[in-house]
Amino acid sequence: MKLLVHLSRLIVSITFIFSGFVKLVDPLGSAYKFEEYFGADVLNLEFLIPYALPFSIALILAEIILGVMLLVGYLPKLTVWSLLLLIGVFLFLTWYSAYYNKVTDCGCFGDAVKLSSWGTFYKNIVLVVFILILVKGYKHITPLFSPVFAKWSTFLSFLVFFYIVYYVLIHLPIIDFRPYAISKNIPAEMEYVGTKEPAIHDFFLESSEGEELTYEVLEAEKMLLVIAYNLEISDKEGFKAIKQATDKALENGYKVYALSASMNEDFLKLKETYKLNFEMLFGDETMLKTIIRSNPGVITLNKGTVTGKWSWVDVDTIEFN
Repeated sequence: MKLLVHLSRLIVSITFIFSGFVKLVDPLGSAYKFEEYFGADVLNLEFLIPYALPFSIALILAEIILGVMLLVGYLPKLTVWSLLLLIGVFLFLTWYSAYYNKVTDCGCFGDAVKLSSWGTFYKNIVLVVFILILVKGYKHITPLFSPVFAKWSTFLSFLVFFYIVYYVLIHLPIIDFRPYAISKNIPAEMEYVGTKEPAIHDFFLESSEGEELTYEVLEAEKMLLVIAYNLEISDKEGFKAIKQATDKALENGYKVYALSASMNEDFLKLKETYKLNFEMLFGDETMLKTIIRSNPGVITLNKGTVTGKWSWVDVDTIEFN
């Protein structure tokens, strides 16, 4: 039993720390996933959609800190029962996704590792078994090095994790696992490799007149895109800083477009208010949320390769060549 507890402790703690970390660096990705779960065609809990971000942050912090607590052996009884409760939530969500084929990617490992719905469900079944072993033998879970070390490492870890969440929400994810990460080539990510589905399958842009401009954007050597998936809820203060950045970009020979899923009329009002010198192209909202986690945010392209990404907070640091 002691050996089983030690093995289960190692497997569960590493799994929860890894799973929590890849979501910790991109909490908005998890929030978007919970918005899907709360939607009318899934759990029909639309009143919870405005709370998707705080809910995702709380769940991410709980997941990763419980992994740390188990690893260092802090409050073992509370930890293992909390893990059982948490895995119960995950198990229900992944079963629901798999059985009803509602949310095909649960986002359990963020964008770092993609698993099928049933694969994720079976992974959680295995974790349930390991956690039940821990519940049965929690008395064998002793502090790593000392009780004082376990206590303070848990406390300091929580502070670090909380700061990471704060930082990435103000700026951008510190690690980008998406196919639009810096140095990724969008056209290459849109290609089939054998029978494998491409990482990007919804990159499509058109003007307000209905003209497709996808390849014009991807073929340009100097392209700057201002992305605001929803102009109604975008941070309007950001457009003051973006105005200065886009003016510099135009002076340095860049082609500039705004990308949004909002109505063109909304952009025209914004354009007049902030004296913006570029036009808007339409794009799918999910695609735009995937490209950048800031609303608004800025990316630069060179023949379809992502050369830079900035939250509106950081656009004053862009250097145009």
